[in-house]
Amino acid sequence: MGYTLTLRKDAELDVGVHFDFYEEKREGLGHDFLLCLEEALDKVQRNPLIYRKIHRELRRIPIRRFPYRIFYLVQGQEVIVTAIFHARKDPASWSGRA
Repeated sequence: MGYTLTLRKDAELDVGVHFDFYEEKREGLGHDFLLCLEEALDKVQRNPLIYRKIHRELRRIPIRRFPYRIFYLVQGQEVIVTAIFHARKDPASWSGRA
């Protein structure tokens, strides 16, 4: 049985902010960000337990080509994305979304 994938509202907002940021830098770059994000989300959904816990039950996966990380929880057969933050973001920011 596979895992379902859910993005919390804050994580959805993160996606929009990062997309807009990259589109302002160069047209089409936001689209590239979304493709790499989808690739990482697919990996997480297929096998979420291979990424180690970094804070309590919170796990993370990097987004290829971009300096961002997807933060998520696994509850039963559900993967819950809590945030998509820059790799250099203060840990207090992402740990508060766990």
